[in-house]
Amino acid sequence: MTTIVHKANTRGHADHGWLNSYHSFSFANYYNPDRVHFGMLRVLNDDTVAAGMGFGAHPHDNMEIISIPLEGDLQHKDSMGTEQVIRHGDVQVMSAGSGITHSEMNANKDKAVKFLQIWVIPKVDNVVPRYGQVTLHAEDRKNKLQQIISPEENATNLWIHQDAWFHMGNFDKGQKADYTIKKKGNGLYAFILEGDFTINGEKLNRRDGMGISDTDKVSIEASSDKAEILLMEIPMA
Repeated sequence: MTTIVHKANTRGHADHGWLNSYHSFSFANYYNPDRVHFGMLRVLNDDTVAAGMGFGAHPHDNMEIISIPLEGDLQHKDSMGTEQVIRHGDVQVMSAGSGITHSEMNANKDKAVKFLQIWVIPKVDNVVPRYGQVTLHAEDRKNKLQQIISPEENATNLWIHQDAWFHMGNFDKGQKADYTIKKKGNGLYAFILEGDFTINGEKLNRRDGMGISDTDKVSIEASSDKAEILLMEIPMA
C-alpha cells in the first residue's frame, strides 16, 4: 500500500478578495512538482466566493468538472444554454469535452458561497459537452457511504467519462466503514470536509487529504461527531 498525506495547511492558497481559494494540487499561480495530480484527479479546489461575485464566462475542454456546494448557492450558465442554481446538497457534473464556455457566480447577494471544484481527466477526448445535476439527501449517508458519481449512467447518481466513483459520508464518532476499490489499479483520494477521521491508521483533520493506492480496501473511522468525508476512487494511470 502506498499513501500520501496532504495536510490542510500545506495546500496552495490564493486570496483575490472576492475569491479565497485553497488548492490541493497545482493550479493557476500555485505550482508544486510533487502535487500536480493524484492519478486522473487533477484539481481539488476549496473555494469561497464573496456575495454577488464569481467567475465570468470562461472556456474548458476535455475535462470532467464536478462542483459540490458546501454553503450557499452557485449560479451556473453555459454555452449549451444551461442555467441552473446549484445549492448546498446538490452535486453538478459538466463534461467539457470538445469545448464549452461557462460562468459560476454566487447566487446570493448577502453571503458567501463555499464549494469544491474538482477536475478529473477523462478517458476519452472530444466528447459532446454535457451537463448533469442531482440533489442529495444527507440522511442517505448517515454513518455510511453514499455513492454520488460513477462511470455508469443511471437515475440515482451522476456519471462521468472516467472509471471513477465518488462517495460522501456523514459519521458520528466511533462509526466505521470499509471502502473496497471497485476497479483494480485504481487509487482512492480522501478529503475531510468536516471533523476528524482515522484512515488506515492515519489521523486526519478538517480539509486534510490522503491518497491511497496499491490496495484493495481502505478502513475509515470517524474520530469526532459530525464528521464528513468525500472519497474519490480514481484511475492512477
